[in-house]
Amino acid sequence: MPLAAPLKYLHAYPEHLVRPVRELLADGRLGPLLLGKYPQAHPVRNDGALYAYVTELKARHLRNAEPLSKVAFDGKLQTIHNALGTHTTVSRVQGGKLKTKREIRVATLFREAPPEFLRMIVVHELAHLKERQHDKAFYQLCCRMEPDYHQLEFDVRAWLCWLEAGGEGLWGSGAREDGRGA
Repeated sequence: MPLAAPLKYLHAYPEHLVRPVRELLADGRLGPLLLGKYPQAHPVRNDGALYAYVTELKARHLRNAEPLSKVAFDGKLQTIHNALGTHTTVSRVQGGKLKTKREIRVATLFREAPPEFLRMIVVHELAHLKERQHDKAFYQLCCRMEPDYHQLEFDVRAWLCWLEAGGEGLWGSGAREDGRGA
């Protein structure tokens, strides 16, 4: 049965890039194509492992950025905030000083995704430590941390279209044991 859905995650892309995704989705071939390109899920399964993963990337690429007080998977992100990850700064007055805490939250959806997809969303949120706006400097920083950032972002968006159209999970609990999806 062919899958069909509006490609809301790809609405900002030009038609010549969206058309092949639409055709693959209609034929039910998008999921298997993504699974062939990204065959394995990453091993980061809990908040502690995610914190270690994010802080290692931060130490490698953003040594002078402020420390992170919390990094966690968040099951409410995609439904409440319509986001795949968030970077927040919370400022509080403690005594006579202003204390700032920075947090990164990643949608639980990425718990069962390939390592490339997790890296893309983490790089995106880490870039917000230096650049607030999604401007040229922001995307240059993303590409410095992950040279394939733009392709990975497109592939993540295609994966989201697959899931929204009713496609089964490819790497996680909805996937078959042979790793080829349900």
